[in-house]
Amino acid sequence: MTTLLGISGSLRKASTNTKLMRNAAEIFNPDTFIEGDIRFPLYDGDLEEAEGIPTAVQALSDQIKAADAVIISTPEYNKAMSGVLKNALDWISRTDGNPWKNKPLAIMSATAGRAGGERTQFSLRLGLMIFRPRLLQGPEVLVADSANQFDETGKLTGETYVKLLTELMDDLRALT
Repeated sequence: MTTLLGISGSLRKASTNTKLMRNAAEIFNPDTFIEGDIRFPLYDGDLEEAEGIPTAVQALSDQIKAADAVIISTPEYNKAMSGVLKNALDWISRTDGNPWKNKPLAIMSATAGRAGGERTQFSLRLGLMIFRPRLLQGPEVLVADSANQFDETGKLTGETYVKLLTELMDDLRALT
């Protein structure tokens, strides 16, 4: 029984990163797929001291720990990962233990720009380094002009993108 956890770095209802994450999960074909929720309060040490780790943060930390593998799909905001994703990483770092350690992990991005999120993936790799996951180095899945890369059902349409995503998910499955 394989459990895959997906985290989208975008909170938008029609997020192309959520669509990309769901396409990746479908290709991976786990027994169980869980979509992580990163709607957390902004990290604040005073809040943590006064109230402890929020329930939603602990839930995601537990999901990461229990998953056989994790996928993250994130947009690029101002040349880096989204603020909500960075906030989630900050909160998760405050939970007991390190749920990311040795966790098979693949990242991908879908952006409006022509580079498809090269810089967001760089910043995400940098932000994850401290946690020491088993982060796949490629192939890079960088979906550019993302608003035009999915059909009306949310299916990724570009042949090259589908090929790269399939290779990434095959590699993740082999690592799991």
